[in-house]
Amino acid sequence: MIRVLVADDQALIRDSLRLLLDLEPDLEVVGEAGDGQEAVARTRQLRPDVVLMDIRMPVLDGLEATRALARAGSPARVLILTTYDADEYLYDAMRAGACGFLLKDVRRDQLAGAVRTVAAGDALLHPALTRRLVEQFVAGPPPGRRPDFLADLTERETEVLALVGRGLSNAEIATRLFLGEATVKTHLGRVLTKLGLRDRVQAVVLAYESGLVRPGGV
Repeated sequence: MIRVLVADDQALIRDSLRLLLDLEPDLEVVGEAGDGQEAVARTRQLRPDVVLMDIRMPVLDGLEATRALARAGSPARVLILTTYDADEYLYDAMRAGACGFLLKDVRRDQLAGAVRTVAAGDALLHPALTRRLVEQFVAGPPPGRRPDFLADLTERETEVLALVGRGLSNAEIATRLFLGEATVKTHLGRVLTKLGLRDRVQAVVLAYESGLVRPGGV
């Protein structure tokens, strides 16, 4: 059973989300929160697998609440659910540590599928969309300067990180590097562990911010 916490400042939205998710046999809404501060507290108390987090909430907004959970090392996966579709919000959510981003006009099956996706440890962002957003908002270091922490990666792991940053899927990376898809997944897992990253989304952001991949690169 996947345990879900719903955080939204509108009671009607919370009730609707609870009703929709509780219809699914493998999903259970274990709690609600009306603001970001309550969302952080309830997540620590209830330990849900997934937090459905609105962005604009009183006291503490959803992005700050997501950052607070990430800093605290919470294992809960945050899925941003909002009426706002501006790129700035999506990029901020990625940087804050969110694992996915959905608009509130999604259908019930899409919502349930998204919760299952992030609960399974995957990121709910299309690689091409992630790349477009990162290229728009990230300014990497000057050419020739690369952060020291990338030295911890092997040559192959660095190649995999660069290709993830360019928006390639594991299958595409496997073809490019003449590797098995399972091998690519292993390399990516080691990259995430060494760099302290939660998922593929954060790996894309870091690939650009570190200068490993540059906007417009191929």
